[in-house]
Amino acid sequence: CPYTDMDKKEYVVHREVLDDERLDEVAQKGTWSTQLTIAERVKESFRCSVSRLKLMVLSWVPVLSWLPHYPVKENIMGDLISGCSVAIMHLPQGLAYAPLAGLRPVFGLYTSFYPVLIYFIFGTSRHISIGTFAVVSMMVGSVVERLAPDANFIGNGTNGTNVNTDARDAYRVQIASSLAVLTGIFQILLGVVKFGFVVNYLSEPLVRAYTTGSAFLVCVSQLKYIFGITPSQFSGPLSVIYTLVDICQLLPKTKVPELLVSVVALTILIAIKGISAYYRQKLPLPIPIELFLIVAATLATHFGGLNSKYDIGVVGQIPSGLEAPSAPDATLFTQLIGDAFAVAVVSYTISISLAKTFALKHGYKVENNQELLALGLSNTVGGFFQCYSVTASLSRTLVQESTGGKTQVAGIFSSIILLIAILQIGSFFEDLPMAILAAIVVVNLKGMFMQFVDLPMLWRTNKVDLLVWLVTFISTILLNLDLGLAVSVGFAIITLILRIQRPHYSILGLLSGTDLYLDIETYKEAKEIPGIKIFRSSASINYTNAEMYVDALQEKSGIDFGKLLSAHKKQEAELKQKQDIEKNEAEKEAKNQVFGQVSSGIFTLNEITEEKRGLTRQIRDIVSDFSLTERFPSGLGTGRVNWAFQHDPTISISDSDMGCHGDDGINQTLSDGDEEQGRVFRQGTHSIILDMSTTSFVDTVTVNTLKNIFSDLEQINLDIYLAGCQVCVVKQLETAGFFSEFIPKSKLFVTVHDAVLHVRKKHSRTDLLSVNLSCIRPTDPEFALNFLTEVKLLQ
Repeated sequence: CPYTDMDKKEYVVHREVLDDERLDEVAQKGTWSTQLTIAERVKESFRCSVSRLKLMVLSWVPVLSWLPHYPVKENIMGDLISGCSVAIMHLPQGLAYAPLAGLRPVFGLYTSFYPVLIYFIFGTSRHISIGTFAVVSMMVGSVVERLAPDANFIGNGTNGTNVNTDARDAYRVQIASSLAVLTGIFQILLGVVKFGFVVNYLSEPLVRAYTTGSAFLVCVSQLKYIFGITPSQFSGPLSVIYTLVDICQLLPKTKVPELLVSVVALTILIAIKGISAYYRQKLPLPIPIELFLIVAATLATHFGGLNSKYDIGVVGQIPSGLEAPSAPDATLFTQLIGDAFAVAVVSYTISISLAKTFALKHGYKVENNQELLALGLSNTVGGFFQCYSVTASLSRTLVQESTGGKTQVAGIFSSIILLIAILQIGSFFEDLPMAILAAIVVVNLKGMFMQFVDLPMLWRTNKVDLLVWLVTFISTILLNLDLGLAVSVGFAIITLILRIQRPHYSILGLLSGTDLYLDIETYKEAKEIPGIKIFRSSASINYTNAEMYVDALQEKSGIDFGKLLSAHKKQEAELKQKQDIEKNEAEKEAKNQVFGQVSSGIFTLNEITEEKRGLTRQIRDIVSDFSLTERFPSGLGTGRVNWAFQHDPTISISDSDMGCHGDDGINQTLSDGDEEQGRVFRQGTHSIILDMSTTSFVDTVTVNTLKNIFSDLEQINLDIYLAGCQVCVVKQLETAGFFSEFIPKSKLFVTVHDAVLHVRKKHSRTDLLSVNLSCIRPTDPEFALNFLTEVKLLQ
């Protein structure tokens, strides 16, 4: 039983050496639990009962499980304040982000209203704020402007270049709402088939770089409002470069009044947000500077006549009331499939990342698949009410959490305030300058631009992730959001494959006084065990790296399988021919000696019998002495001998200490053979242990590779063992027919230490018998036969 000493922090464990078969007996593998068959599991999944139906409904509609138990006294005030604070942010952000999507500002208010109600019913996060977001708005805008450019709606004006904005805007709403519905359908389907883990394929550096690149594109798109110019529309790869060049060429035509409005708005926003951040611990809620600025700018424009006097661009007509629901244009789906899937993945990634962050902070759990369903339903239902695709917003989520929000009831209060704004005061913002909205958008991108601080951190910690970050950022800017995402994901997967294909291979050595086996190139005190090579790969063996695994095994162990097999076959043929000749000569010589000795009367029958008895006693004494229990030298503790910890000085497996066996042993046989083979055996390598603890699965190529390794090494008289296989790997090996008469399960050990102990014990006994028995040279053929039989019985 284990003994622990907490003061010295040491432990000692006494147990038998366990191979896989013995472990199954000791641990009673598979004898205590039963698994349902596939038919039983299918039957169970279709079983219907009241309790099962109730559980299913509660899991699909989470609001039914928590709202009846909502603690009104504890949470209502915090949710009320939080909802009002988020609504104050929803209003300006909805108005500002809708133009990013190529839509009129009022559709940003719709998008901030309907999806929030749907997420309240189906969502599992208590803190995230669903609605408009700059990155997703930009993704929608790129699709809308590609399918509905201004050039398609040029009317017959006086100069022949007037754009029919009413027709253009109506068609763009159809595109955006159809995209939202298709995005939601993708998310619902992924949630139903439990595909929430798809977000794991988008690494954090990729997501952060993608949002940073998107922020750059958003910023560029707002320059036309800040400078009051009208650049040409470009789409496709390098469109941002063409846009920047066009803007630079149009800078001499900048509207100075509009630029002044933008500069003043940017200065006020940056200053007040800085003050709010500095005193955030003392303020009950962030200063709603965006709302104050919108109200002030609208009043100034309306009563100062800035639009008519200085031609400052304004929001324009905002209809009051809600639009009637309408079905999306299904004929657009074929053109939107790729974009919808990209939006679905990006919006879900942003949303689930924020949800998990705040769930971890406040100690509750969010369900990946349910979040997919909730976001998908928010997009699908919202698409029927002229909303575009939504996701969670970091800035609003921070406000909702920091102002005391406890549940999604805060979203209900936020939606009520937005409903009042849409029904009653929406038209008030018709005179709001677009430059103000552009300034709000640019300032709110600060958090995403701050992600540039990732670069020095990644340079210090992981240069591969740094490369993913840079490639994602550059491809997003140059190739736009859709192609940029595809290239980024492809590049990230390639780096993952390359890292899997290039694992770290090492030879392990024993750390003295422990059962720890460490990389000898990393740890100075880790020493190789004489005669044993322990090989480990840092990654699973699979079809992509199986060949490299074999090459690394040969390189690290110093054993060239091909050369040794060729030399072995050559020597085997030569040895067989030599043995046939020697056998014939030995038989003739033995007959002559026996008949000569008997006829001359040199040996009597009694003397021959006495010689046999003496040699037999000698053999028994050798084996008996070897079987005695050994003890550790002083200072190493007591108990059974641990062959891996301390090498018995009286027993050596190196050729230099093998006595007369060294004269007629392996080196003698190989001295005329291949030089490489002789070098390997002179080093004393007799066993190889493959540490499989890092392997999580095996495929067909892996099984065949391991079979070939066993076959090759067995032919050159090297023992090979597997150690540390996980239960699932052992099961896969059994299913694949890996174990057989030639590869028994006794070759598989629970740990590397078990395998080492087995090898040391086996080869110490073999070496001791070889050293002592090789010096015995019986001359009687009959005695030699009995002698070998006796040795076999004793072993």
